[in-house]
Amino acid sequence: MCPDDLGETPSYGHLVPRYLVERSFEDQVPVGPERAAAIVDGNVRAGVTWIHSYVSGDGLRMYCVYEAASPESVRRAARLSGLTVDAITEVSLLDPYPFT
Repeated sequence: MCPDDLGETPSYGHLVPRYLVERSFEDQVPVGPERAAAIVDGNVRAGVTWIHSYVSGDGLRMYCVYEAASPESVRRAARLSGLTVDAITEVSLLDPYPFT
């Protein structure tokens, strides 16, 4: 389906909004293949796409980029996956490479 079919104009080439999700943990960020698979399963059930994440140097904070219809769909995916959500901010990609 193209953007014209939806009556929408893509922002920076994306039809689906992107969100930066901030999370904090009391212990180290829970990562590993089994945990990641459970998170992806929750995301599929909530209709969101996990793009990638960054983990802080101390391992207590994670910053995740998601594509989702709304912040509530990101919250639902977090609940299904047993993850925290401290803040959700809608973001756009600013890529410096086209300017060089």
